[in-house]
Amino acid sequence: MSDILFHYHKIDPTTWVYVSSLMTIGLFFKFSRFWSVRNLDLMCLILLAPGLLVVEYGLSNENRDIEQAGYIWLFATSGIFMIRLLLDPMMVRRPLLEPNLSVGAMTFMCVALWVFLMANVVNSKVTPDDLAGAKGADQVQSLQSPQPDDKSLTTHGPGYPLLYLLPSIPTQMLLIEDTARQTPQETDLRRDVVHRATARVMAILSHLAVVIGMVLIGYRHFDNIRAGIAAATLYLLLPYTSQLTGRVDHVLPAALLVWAIEAYRRPLISGMLMGLAIGVIYYPAFLLPLWLGFYWQRGLLRFSLGVASTLAVLIASLAFTSDSLAGFWSQVQQMFGWTSLSPQDIEGFWSFDIIDPVYRYPVLVALLAFSISLALWPAQKNLGTLMSCSAAVMLATQFWHPHGGGLYMAWYLPLILLTIFRPNLEDRVALSVLGEGWFPKRRANLAGAEQAA
Repeated sequence: MSDILFHYHKIDPTTWVYVSSLMTIGLFFKFSRFWSVRNLDLMCLILLAPGLLVVEYGLSNENRDIEQAGYIWLFATSGIFMIRLLLDPMMVRRPLLEPNLSVGAMTFMCVALWVFLMANVVNSKVTPDDLAGAKGADQVQSLQSPQPDDKSLTTHGPGYPLLYLLPSIPTQMLLIEDTARQTPQETDLRRDVVHRATARVMAILSHLAVVIGMVLIGYRHFDNIRAGIAAATLYLLLPYTSQLTGRVDHVLPAALLVWAIEAYRRPLISGMLMGLAIGVIYYPAFLLPLWLGFYWQRGLLRFSLGVASTLAVLIASLAFTSDSLAGFWSQVQQMFGWTSLSPQDIEGFWSFDIIDPVYRYPVLVALLAFSISLALWPAQKNLGTLMSCSAAVMLATQFWHPHGGGLYMAWYLPLILLTIFRPNLEDRVALSVLGEGWFPKRRANLAGAEQAA
């Protein structure tokens, strides 16, 4: 970035917390209605930043006490948001509280923030987790089995490397030269460059998908493009987005979930996106009771077929990268999170002495009960409850997550922002917005023929 903008330096995360918090208040705070839910939501969003900073500070300085304090802060703030999301379906009166900026200015800010954040992705370091998808894509292309010590499916399902194939192939064509004239060391170096470039491209595409999806939801489903642009701008303005911009394992599932919401009027496509999200990280599987309840009266078969067919393809892809039946079964177990039940290799909140990791299992049981209950409550599900309850479920998974639970905010933040800016959507139910299904004309003709007979 310094090659384009003279003496440009990335803003320190702590400094950006102060700047973004003031900008958030200036752009979205309703000074004319101080005691409003909107203002409470903004304060809760701002309160997430200190916990994130404390965790990162503890990790960088290897101070376990400071890191633990950060996770406690994040869990406490997440608990407040959890209550807010569960109360959202009961908030019928939703006055229009628009941002304190025009649509043109908001669009300019959104584009500018995205450009600067993506420039930071290009110049930032790539973590081993980000490289997991690119390396997995190479294995899929060459039909190689994962190494015995490769546990990437524990946190990244087979959908992760498969989605990396799209940017990986053109990146290889651009960056890898004729390998016949290269030494093995040069080939490995080139391949590492391709992996890093692919990871950065994937992060940029994922953030772009989140932003475009939020804007389209505002335009097509809220009938208010200003609300969509405001939600996307606030997403890019958050300290979390700036600090963990390049973490593909955070933002890729978020992009899939946002587009599953955007495509909710097409249950088959929405189901396929949900299946991909489950393949990338198995946690969206907890969303299935809620979504099946939403489509129960219409669209259930199409949505279920989309999820099932996508998962079938992802499971079949494991057969091409497994050298034995035992290896295939092990990868299937990892794909659906079976290995996360193990008490080993736990990171984050549950790795500290403050609480025994065995209490993760009651939390998991509570999460399962909460997920299943959403199939019945709320009884009348609309687009608004679909967004708020989906955000609540993905937020609830953070309390059980064995690998840094609380830090994966992108899984629920876009959905929370859409919930904050949404209007009253009680009329957006499956019966009123979905078509009658496949071959409606043929069914109508058959019904007419039966009546004539």
